[in-house]
Amino acid sequence: MASVSVRYIVDDVDAAIAFYTSRLGFHEEMHPAPAFAMLSRGELRLLLSQPNPAGGGGQAMPDGTRPQPGGWNRISLEVEDLAGEVERLREAGVRFRNEIVTGVGGNQILLEDPSGNPVELFQPTRPEARLST
Repeated sequence: MASVSVRYIVDDVDAAIAFYTSRLGFHEEMHPAPAFAMLSRGELRLLLSQPNPAGGGGQAMPDGTRPQPGGWNRISLEVEDLAGEVERLREAGVRFRNEIVTGVGGNQILLEDPSGNPVELFQPTRPEARLST
């Protein structure tokens, strides 16, 4: 069961569902409206909202600012074989922002969903950086 939810603003909910389910192993929990869907992967629940003047997570702020995809905040998905995942996803046409980089706890790379939202793939190199031991 999911224990944390993250909302991403996307341009096209159907395209985002296809991307996250076919490329990154998410499962569709519900898609009750064209502008909203809920996906899950392990303990993560991903809420996908399309900008929508009718309400919900995609509605404009009181000052008129409209939600939009992109930015640098991201979800991070732990993988066992980062190089293998990158190769598989590149062959599928997924767009990457960078090449694999080495950090203090592991190796990572940023890819983009169809709306330009970043997703980090992370392969820990230190036991304490793993999600589960």
